[in-house]
Amino acid sequence: MEQLKKAYSTMGLADTATREEVEKRYETLMRQSRTRAKQQQAGAEESFAEVTQAYKLILQHEDQKITEAFNEQEYGKYRKMAGQAQKIDHFWRYYKFHTLGAIAAVALIIYGIISFINYREEQERIANLPPVDLNVSIMGNFILKEDVPKEEPVEQALLAAFPEWKRFVTTTTFVPADESMQYAYLQKALLVLATENPDVYVMDRSIFEWVGNQQDLLLNLDDWAEGEFKPLLSDGVALKLQPQEQTTEHVYAFDLTKSKLAEHLPMYHNELIVGIRSNAKNVDNAKAFIRKYLQTLP
Repeated sequence: MEQLKKAYSTMGLADTATREEVEKRYETLMRQSRTRAKQQQAGAEESFAEVTQAYKLILQHEDQKITEAFNEQEYGKYRKMAGQAQKIDHFWRYYKFHTLGAIAAVALIIYGIISFINYREEQERIANLPPVDLNVSIMGNFILKEDVPKEEPVEQALLAAFPEWKRFVTTTTFVPADESMQYAYLQKALLVLATENPDVYVMDRSIFEWVGNQQDLLLNLDDWAEGEFKPLLSDGVALKLQPQEQTTEHVYAFDLTKSKLAEHLPMYHNELIVGIRSNAKNVDNAKAFIRKYLQTLP
Protein backbone atom coordinates (compact mmCIF):
# COMPACT_ATOMS: atom_id res chain seq x y z
CA MET A 1 0.00 0.00 0.00
CA GLU A 2 2.91 2.37 0.74
CA GLN A 3 4.21 1.87 -2.81
CA LEU A 4 0.77 2.70 -4.18
CA LYS A 5 0.49 5.88 -2.08
CA LYS A 6 3.96 6.90 -3.23
CA ALA A 7 2.91 6.27 -6.85
CA TYR A 8 -0.08 8.60 -6.50
CA SER A 9 2.19 11.16 -4.81
CA THR A 10 4.73 10.88 -7.63
CA MET A 11 1.99 11.75 -10.09
CA GLY A 12 0.76 14.57 -7.88
CA LEU A 13 -2.60 12.92 -7.19
CA ALA A 14 -4.60 11.93 -4.13
CA ASP A 15 -4.86 8.16 -3.60
CA THR A 16 -8.62 8.48 -4.17
CA ALA A 17 -8.14 9.66 -7.77
CA THR A 18 -10.19 7.88 -10.43
CA ARG A 19 -8.69 6.02 -13.34
CA GLU A 20 -9.81 8.80 -15.68
CA GLU A 21 -7.99 11.36 -13.54
CA VAL A 22 -4.87 9.20 -13.58
CA GLU A 23 -4.98 8.96 -17.39
CA LYS A 24 -5.40 12.73 -17.81
CA ARG A 25 -2.61 13.48 -15.30
CA TYR A 26 -0.24 11.11 -17.10
CA GLU A 27 -0.91 12.82 -20.45
CA THR A 28 -0.23 16.22 -18.83
CA LEU A 29 3.06 15.03 -17.26
CA MET A 30 4.06 13.47 -20.59
CA ARG A 31 3.64 16.81 -22.41
CA GLN A 32 5.54 18.59 -19.66
CA SER A 33 8.36 16.04 -19.89
CA ARG A 34 8.64 16.54 -23.65
CA THR A 35 8.76 20.29 -23.19
CA ARG A 36 11.56 20.03 -20.59
CA ALA A 37 13.42 17.58 -22.81
CA LYS A 38 13.30 20.07 -25.70
CA GLN A 39 14.58 22.75 -23.35
CA GLN A 40 17.29 20.28 -22.31
CA GLN A 41 16.45 20.58 -18.65
CA ALA A 42 18.53 18.24 -16.48
CA GLY A 43 16.78 15.20 -15.02
CA ALA A 44 13.70 15.43 -17.28
CA GLU A 45 13.96 11.83 -18.56
CA GLU A 46 14.67 10.38 -15.10
CA SER A 47 11.73 12.26 -13.61
CA PHE A 48 9.31 11.07 -16.28
CA ALA A 49 10.58 7.50 -15.94
CA GLU A 50 9.51 7.59 -12.28
CA VAL A 51 6.11 8.97 -13.37
CA THR A 52 5.69 6.15 -15.92
CA GLN A 53 6.57 3.51 -13.32
CA ALA A 54 4.07 5.06 -10.90
CA TYR A 55 1.43 5.20 -13.65
CA LYS A 56 1.90 1.50 -14.47
CA LEU A 57 1.67 0.52 -10.81
CA ILE A 58 -1.59 2.45 -10.37
CA LEU A 59 -3.12 0.92 -13.52
CA GLN A 60 -2.02 -2.54 -12.42
CA HIS A 61 -3.72 -1.95 -9.08
CA GLU A 62 -6.90 -0.74 -10.83
CA ASP A 63 -6.93 -3.79 -13.13
CA GLN A 64 -6.48 -6.07 -10.12
CA LYS A 65 -9.47 -4.46 -8.39
CA ILE A 66 -11.64 -4.97 -11.46
CA THR A 67 -10.53 -8.60 -11.73
CA GLU A 68 -11.19 -9.26 -8.05
CA ALA A 69 -14.64 -7.66 -8.30
CA PHE A 70 -15.47 -9.80 -11.34
CA ASN A 71 -14.23 -12.97 -9.68
CA GLU A 72 -16.24 -12.20 -6.56
CA GLN A 73 -19.36 -11.72 -8.64
CA GLU A 74 -18.79 -14.81 -10.79
CA TYR A 75 -17.27 -17.25 -8.32
CA GLY A 76 -18.07 -15.89 -4.85
CA LYS A 77 -21.15 -18.11 -4.69
CA TYR A 78 -18.87 -21.16 -4.74
CA ARG A 79 -17.18 -20.02 -1.50
CA LYS A 80 -14.37 -22.46 -0.67
CA MET A 81 -14.58 -23.94 -4.16
CA ALA A 82 -14.30 -20.52 -5.82
CA GLY A 83 -10.69 -21.08 -6.85
CA GLN A 84 -11.46 -24.43 -8.44
CA ALA A 85 -14.50 -23.00 -10.23
CA GLN A 86 -12.38 -20.15 -11.57
CA LYS A 87 -9.74 -22.53 -12.92
CA ILE A 88 -12.38 -24.65 -14.65
CA ASP A 89 -14.00 -21.57 -16.15
CA HIS A 90 -10.68 -20.23 -17.41
CA PHE A 91 -9.81 -23.60 -18.88
CA TRP A 92 -13.16 -23.74 -20.68
CA ARG A 93 -12.77 -20.17 -21.99
CA TYR A 94 -9.31 -20.79 -23.43
CA TYR A 95 -9.63 -24.42 -24.51
CA LYS A 96 -13.33 -24.66 -25.36
CA PHE A 97 -12.86 -25.29 -29.08
CA HIS A 98 -9.93 -27.65 -28.46
CA THR A 99 -12.09 -29.63 -26.02
CA LEU A 100 -15.10 -29.71 -28.36
CA GLY A 101 -12.83 -30.77 -31.21
CA ALA A 102 -11.37 -33.58 -29.12
CA ILE A 103 -14.86 -34.73 -28.08
CA ALA A 104 -16.00 -34.67 -31.72
CA ALA A 105 -12.95 -36.65 -32.80
CA VAL A 106 -13.55 -39.27 -30.11
CA ALA A 107 -17.24 -39.43 -31.09
CA LEU A 108 -16.30 -39.97 -34.73
CA ILE A 109 -13.87 -42.71 -33.79
CA ILE A 110 -16.51 -44.44 -31.66
CA TYR A 111 -19.09 -44.04 -34.44
CA GLY A 112 -16.66 -45.49 -36.96
CA ILE A 113 -15.90 -48.47 -34.73
CA ILE A 114 -19.61 -49.14 -34.10
CA SER A 115 -20.39 -48.79 -37.81
CA PHE A 116 -17.59 -51.20 -38.69
CA ILE A 117 -18.79 -53.72 -36.10
CA ASN A 118 -22.37 -53.41 -37.37
CA TYR A 119 -21.16 -53.82 -40.94
CA ARG A 120 -19.22 -56.94 -40.06
CA GLU A 121 -22.20 -58.37 -38.19
CA GLU A 122 -24.50 -57.62 -41.12
CA GLN A 123 -22.06 -59.20 -43.56
CA GLU A 124 -21.83 -62.25 -41.33
CA ARG A 125 -25.63 -62.42 -41.10
CA ILE A 126 -25.97 -62.21 -44.88
CA ALA A 127 -23.27 -64.85 -45.38
CA ASN A 128 -25.21 -67.22 -43.13
CA LEU A 129 -28.46 -66.75 -45.04
CA PRO A 130 -29.55 -69.38 -47.56
CA PRO A 131 -28.99 -68.59 -51.26
CA VAL A 132 -31.51 -66.29 -52.92
CA ASP A 133 -34.22 -68.24 -54.72
CA LEU A 134 -35.69 -65.18 -56.42
CA ASN A 135 -34.83 -61.48 -56.46
CA VAL A 136 -37.95 -59.40 -57.17
CA SER A 137 -38.05 -55.69 -58.04
CA ILE A 138 -41.49 -54.09 -57.58
CA MET A 139 -41.74 -50.86 -59.55
CA GLY A 140 -44.68 -48.54 -60.08
CA ASN A 141 -47.75 -47.39 -58.19
CA PHE A 142 -47.46 -49.93 -55.35
CA ILE A 143 -48.05 -49.13 -51.66
CA LEU A 144 -47.80 -51.50 -48.69
CA LYS A 145 -51.04 -52.30 -46.90
CA GLU A 146 -51.42 -51.10 -43.32
CA ASP A 147 -51.84 -54.47 -41.61
CA VAL A 148 -48.64 -56.12 -42.85
CA PRO A 149 -45.65 -57.15 -40.67
CA LYS A 150 -43.05 -54.43 -40.12
CA GLU A 151 -40.09 -56.58 -41.16
CA GLU A 152 -39.86 -57.99 -44.70
CA PRO A 153 -43.63 -58.12 -45.32
CA VAL A 154 -43.35 -58.86 -49.04
CA GLU A 155 -40.66 -61.50 -48.58
CA GLN A 156 -42.67 -63.27 -45.89
CA ALA A 157 -45.82 -63.24 -48.02
CA LEU A 158 -44.03 -64.70 -51.04
CA LEU A 159 -42.28 -67.34 -48.96
CA ALA A 160 -45.67 -68.40 -47.64
CA ALA A 161 -46.79 -68.88 -51.25
CA PHE A 162 -43.60 -70.79 -52.14
CA PRO A 163 -42.85 -72.95 -49.07
CA GLU A 164 -40.35 -75.02 -51.06
CA TRP A 165 -38.07 -71.98 -51.37
CA LYS A 166 -35.90 -70.53 -48.62
CA ARG A 167 -35.32 -66.89 -49.51
CA PHE A 168 -36.82 -64.01 -51.46
CA VAL A 169 -35.16 -60.61 -51.84
CA THR A 170 -37.43 -57.73 -52.84
CA THR A 171 -37.07 -54.01 -53.44
CA THR A 172 -39.87 -51.51 -54.05
CA THR A 173 -39.54 -48.37 -56.15
CA PHE A 174 -42.64 -46.21 -55.94
CA VAL A 175 -43.66 -44.32 -59.09
CA PRO A 176 -47.06 -42.58 -58.93
CA ALA A 177 -49.65 -43.19 -61.65
CA ASP A 178 -50.09 -39.43 -62.22
CA GLU A 179 -47.79 -38.61 -65.15
CA SER A 180 -47.42 -34.99 -64.01
CA MET A 181 -45.73 -36.23 -60.81
CA GLN A 182 -43.58 -38.99 -62.29
CA TYR A 183 -40.43 -37.19 -63.41
CA ALA A 184 -38.42 -37.23 -60.16
CA TYR A 185 -39.57 -40.76 -59.35
CA LEU A 186 -38.57 -42.00 -62.80
CA GLN A 187 -35.08 -40.59 -62.26
CA LYS A 188 -34.77 -42.74 -59.15
CA ALA A 189 -36.26 -45.73 -60.99
CA LEU A 190 -33.71 -45.29 -63.77
CA LEU A 191 -30.92 -45.41 -61.20
CA VAL A 192 -32.41 -48.63 -59.78
CA LEU A 193 -32.52 -50.16 -63.25
CA ALA A 194 -28.87 -49.27 -63.80
CA THR A 195 -27.49 -50.45 -60.44
CA GLU A 196 -29.65 -53.40 -59.33
CA ASN A 197 -29.91 -56.81 -60.94
CA PRO A 198 -33.17 -58.54 -59.97
CA ASP A 199 -34.56 -61.66 -61.59
CA VAL A 200 -38.16 -60.51 -61.91
CA TYR A 201 -39.87 -57.15 -62.33
CA VAL A 202 -43.40 -56.69 -61.01
CA MET A 203 -44.79 -53.56 -62.69
CA ASP A 204 -47.89 -51.59 -63.49
CA ARG A 205 -48.66 -50.97 -67.18
CA SER A 206 -47.03 -47.54 -67.53
CA ILE A 207 -43.79 -48.79 -65.97
CA PHE A 208 -43.87 -51.93 -68.14
CA GLU A 209 -44.06 -49.79 -71.26
CA TRP A 210 -41.28 -47.54 -69.96
CA VAL A 211 -38.98 -50.40 -68.84
CA GLY A 212 -39.74 -52.43 -71.97
CA ASN A 213 -38.44 -49.61 -74.13
CA GLN A 214 -35.06 -49.72 -72.37
CA GLN A 215 -32.89 -51.58 -74.86
CA ASP A 216 -32.36 -55.28 -73.99
CA LEU A 217 -33.50 -54.87 -70.38
CA LEU A 218 -36.35 -57.40 -70.42
CA LEU A 219 -36.03 -60.97 -71.58
CA ASN A 220 -37.82 -61.93 -74.82
CA LEU A 221 -40.50 -64.43 -73.76
CA ASP A 222 -41.80 -65.42 -77.20
CA ASP A 223 -40.65 -69.04 -76.79
CA TRP A 224 -42.43 -69.37 -73.45
CA ALA A 225 -45.64 -67.80 -74.76
CA GLU A 226 -45.67 -70.05 -77.82
CA GLY A 227 -44.42 -73.12 -75.94
CA GLU A 228 -45.23 -74.51 -72.51
CA PHE A 229 -47.12 -71.41 -71.33
CA LYS A 230 -49.45 -71.30 -74.33
CA PRO A 231 -52.18 -73.54 -72.81
CA LEU A 232 -52.28 -71.23 -69.76
CA LEU A 233 -52.70 -67.99 -71.71
CA SER A 234 -55.98 -66.27 -72.43
CA ASP A 235 -56.34 -63.17 -74.56
CA GLY A 236 -54.37 -60.18 -73.33
CA VAL A 237 -52.22 -62.07 -70.81
CA ALA A 238 -49.05 -62.19 -72.94
CA LEU A 239 -47.99 -58.57 -73.35
CA LYS A 240 -46.02 -57.44 -76.37
CA LEU A 241 -43.84 -54.43 -76.98
CA GLN A 242 -41.64 -53.15 -79.76
CA PRO A 243 -38.54 -51.73 -78.03
CA GLN A 244 -36.39 -49.05 -79.59
CA GLU A 245 -34.31 -50.26 -82.55
CA GLN A 246 -36.54 -53.36 -82.90
CA THR A 247 -38.56 -53.92 -86.06
CA THR A 248 -41.19 -56.28 -84.63
CA GLU A 249 -43.16 -56.82 -81.45
CA HIS A 250 -42.24 -59.52 -78.94
CA VAL A 251 -43.67 -60.85 -75.68
CA TYR A 252 -41.85 -59.31 -72.70
CA ALA A 253 -44.25 -59.84 -69.80
CA PHE A 254 -47.44 -61.51 -68.56
CA ASP A 255 -50.43 -59.80 -67.00
CA LEU A 256 -51.01 -61.54 -63.66
CA THR A 257 -53.40 -58.94 -62.26
CA LYS A 258 -56.20 -61.50 -61.88
CA SER A 259 -53.97 -64.29 -60.56
CA LYS A 260 -53.36 -65.35 -56.96
CA LEU A 261 -50.35 -63.02 -56.96
CA ALA A 262 -52.85 -60.23 -56.26
CA GLU A 263 -53.75 -62.00 -53.01
CA HIS A 264 -50.22 -62.97 -52.06
CA LEU A 265 -48.65 -59.55 -52.60
CA PRO A 266 -49.50 -57.40 -49.53
CA MET A 267 -49.67 -54.17 -51.52
CA TYR A 268 -52.27 -51.87 -53.02
CA HIS A 269 -52.00 -51.96 -56.83
CA ASN A 270 -53.84 -51.53 -60.11
CA GLU A 271 -51.98 -53.99 -62.34
CA LEU A 272 -49.51 -56.81 -61.76
CA ILE A 273 -47.38 -57.25 -64.85
CA VAL A 274 -44.40 -59.57 -64.50
CA GLY A 275 -41.34 -59.63 -66.72
CA ILE A 276 -37.84 -61.09 -66.40
CA ARG A 277 -34.57 -59.19 -66.59
CA SER A 278 -32.51 -60.27 -69.57
CA ASN A 279 -29.46 -61.15 -67.43
CA ALA A 280 -31.39 -62.71 -64.52
CA LYS A 281 -29.40 -65.18 -62.40
CA ASN A 282 -32.38 -67.35 -61.43
CA VAL A 283 -34.20 -67.73 -64.76
CA ASP A 284 -35.58 -71.18 -63.91
CA ASN A 285 -37.09 -69.96 -60.65
CA ALA A 286 -38.45 -66.87 -62.42
CA LYS A 287 -40.11 -69.17 -64.92
CA ALA A 288 -41.57 -71.30 -62.11
CA PHE A 289 -42.82 -68.12 -60.39
CA ILE A 290 -44.72 -67.00 -63.51
CA ARG A 291 -46.01 -70.49 -64.29
CA LYS A 292 -47.48 -70.90 -60.81
CA TYR A 293 -49.48 -67.69 -61.08
CA LEU A 294 -50.52 -68.30 -64.69
CA GLN A 295 -52.11 -71.51 -63.43
CA THR A 296 -54.27 -69.49 -61.03
CA LEU A 297 -55.76 -67.21 -63.69
CA PRO A 298 -59.55 -67.52 -64.08
